[in-house]
Amino acid sequence: MNNAIRIHQYGGPEVLNLEPVEIGAPAAGEVRVRHTAIGLNFIDVYQRTGLYPLGDFPQTLGMEAAGVIETVGSDVADFAVGDRVAYAMSLGAYCNERLMGVEKLVKLPDGIEDRTAAAMMLQGMTARYLLKSSYPVQAGDSILVMAAAGGVGTLLCQWARHLGVTVIGCVGSPEKAQLAQQNGCHHTILYKEEDVAARVREITGGEGVAAAYDSVGQATLMASLDSLRPTGTFVSYGNASGPISDFNVGVLAQKGSLYLQRPTLATYIRNRELLNQCAGDLFDVVQSGAVKVRIGQTYPLAEVAQAHRDLEARKTTGATVLLP
Repeated sequence: MNNAIRIHQYGGPEVLNLEPVEIGAPAAGEVRVRHTAIGLNFIDVYQRTGLYPLGDFPQTLGMEAAGVIETVGSDVADFAVGDRVAYAMSLGAYCNERLMGVEKLVKLPDGIEDRTAAAMMLQGMTARYLLKSSYPVQAGDSILVMAAAGGVGTLLCQWARHLGVTVIGCVGSPEKAQLAQQNGCHHTILYKEEDVAARVREITGGEGVAAAYDSVGQATLMASLDSLRPTGTFVSYGNASGPISDFNVGVLAQKGSLYLQRPTLATYIRNRELLNQCAGDLFDVVQSGAVKVRIGQTYPLAEVAQAHRDLEARKTTGATVLLP
């Protein structure tokens, strides 16, 4: 019997229930995937709480995983039984097995282990679009990364440094500052204790950064904006402290004709060509050794409620993987 973590209402971690769920044979264009590792991300929390509404209940959470194809439906040309695969941005990953359309899947290279893939697909492809699309960084740029010791942050900082960028990371503790420095940050700022914008100006000789990548949200909005150089780019890609609301766009003019983007990974992998390009770049940089995927903690899938509690309490570092 296939088990899945489902919710029947929005709420805290207590709404996550382990339940038996039957799945049938794959339809045309589908495969049955047996999960070997599942990624945990803050988007899971947003969906559990209803910040990102899901529609009718019950719902199975989880947006990324790695596994093996067990059964193939008709009209599937490029995937076969036994293929190692991974995916991101496909709701329903908190389970042992699932049916999936192949349009969301990518094959894993031999050099990428399953747990590594589950830890990096969503976060790594997010880092990829942030650095290459939201604001295409150039060697010599300086950037600010909020939550630099988090899952996306550790990958983003390594990748940016590899591209010749000066990386300034904001973190919440000295321990996380050390971790961020080990993962590509040239400079770290303790945002709870220091004036972030003042430190950024000091580090950059008064200029400010080319881009500020912010997954924290409301609590760090002004610090990110005040750290930018004129015509700099503010990329808000998460809401860990709560969503940004009642924002006056005139502030962008006042602070130096700034650019603002609120992106989502789904846009950047919306078709097969874009997905292959995004995942391919990620696989290449990880296999080269320039970006190392750090799994900070693992939990049995049945203990996902505790994983959510730890994630929300900022007790996790790097990536978190759930094991079916």
